[in-house]
Amino acid sequence: MSEIVIRHAVVEDAAALHRIVSQPETYTDTLQLPHPSLQLVQERLQKLQPGMQRLVACVDEQVVGDLYLEVNGRARRRHTATFGLCVDYHYRGRGVASALMQEMVSLCDSWLSVERIELTVFADNDTAVRLYQRFGFETEGVARRYAVRNGKQVDALYMARLRAA
Repeated sequence: MSEIVIRHAVVEDAAALHRIVSQPETYTDTLQLPHPSLQLVQERLQKLQPGMQRLVACVDEQVVGDLYLEVNGRARRRHTATFGLCVDYHYRGRGVASALMQEMVSLCDSWLSVERIELTVFADNDTAVRLYQRFGFETEGVARRYAVRNGKQVDALYMARLRAA
């Protein structure tokens, strides 16, 4: 596989991102509903909220992964951030998620003064949980019956990574 290039997302990435989030393998592991609209993806790229970063992973100039990072804007929580990540089903297991994670952690540690990165992940998403653990995330709790997926309520894990002092 060619080199993975991480860059900031631009509005022109909307069609590629729409393709990724429309994959059943992607929306099943997120809180997104099936059949997202292209317009919604475009609007999210056009109107990044303060404190948000949007990264994409590209292989041969094709967008194959996406990560949004949101630094908390509340005065007493500015040291925290949360994120979401998805990778094109056809590129999973090839280091795309790791490359996005590495860049996100570097942004948090070196540029954004983020001390704590938080996430929520479905408890049965073993691949994602192992990825997050490799980057220093630890499980802090379980949210039972957190969300509905394919007609069933599923648990989620609350995980966090604290920057080393």
